[in-house]
Amino acid sequence: MSDAITRGWDCHAHLFGPYARYPLNEDRSYTPPEALQADYLALLGRLDLTHGVLVQPSAYGEDHRLLLDTLAALPQLRGVAVLRPHAAERLRGLRARGVRAARFSQRSASGNFAGSASLQDLEDMAATLASEGLHAELWTDCQVLPDIAPRLRQLPVPVVIDHMGGFDATAGVDAPGFRQLLSLLEEGTVWVKLCAYRNVLGDADLERARPFHDLLLEANPEQLVWGSDWPHLRVTPEPDAGQLLETFKQWSGSDTAVRQVLQDNPTRLYD
Repeated sequence: MSDAITRGWDCHAHLFGPYARYPLNEDRSYTPPEALQADYLALLGRLDLTHGVLVQPSAYGEDHRLLLDTLAALPQLRGVAVLRPHAAERLRGLRARGVRAARFSQRSASGNFAGSASLQDLEDMAATLASEGLHAELWTDCQVLPDIAPRLRQLPVPVVIDHMGGFDATAGVDAPGFRQLLSLLEEGTVWVKLCAYRNVLGDADLERARPFHDLLLEANPEQLVWGSDWPHLRVTPEPDAGQLLETFKQWSGSDTAVRQVLQDNPTRLYD
């Protein structure tokens, strides 16, 4: 199937460091090891993908130096920044510098990480995002989706949901939250990043996530993208991104579906 992809995208990855030049924010929820630009470019080469999307992690707060310096050096990459309403004016001109979205969080029991922007921040900034040609990326989960769905439908910008909506594999595909995600996707309110492994951590059988993947693909294949989630923060043992990509290809079942998710859709969303 890889022969069908000439311009493939990894739509979710993070960089950290080198810390001597790009130190982490003091107010943060975790301290990861360095994950450097050269390492990510090597990964893209191994995956046989040509483009990537760097998502600013909450550990950097609103310090965009690493993200913007990398985008300036590597025009094949795009970025997702973290900003809050008090600095909304900093959104201006970011699209010309390779940024395509701002990231927000609305998570359930575990709460948002320090350094994150909230759903309320997104609502307050939505008009500015729209005027700057940027979309919103939301890290959330299926537990809260039924409550926030009406708010998402009111937004004037596209919303990309991270990590397949944080579905609960033990609750099954008929759980209200996952059904809400399917409805939002089917009606075109949201895009979804396919990243199955995050939702079955500690389970040796990744196949438990396949029914969720299949239903998302059926609901709206035109608004799905794939992300490696490199460098797989706080996950032990660390998955192999190459195997994750191969699993996605096998599950998707056809060259057409693979090309749509890895090439056509992300080109529309991020180019």
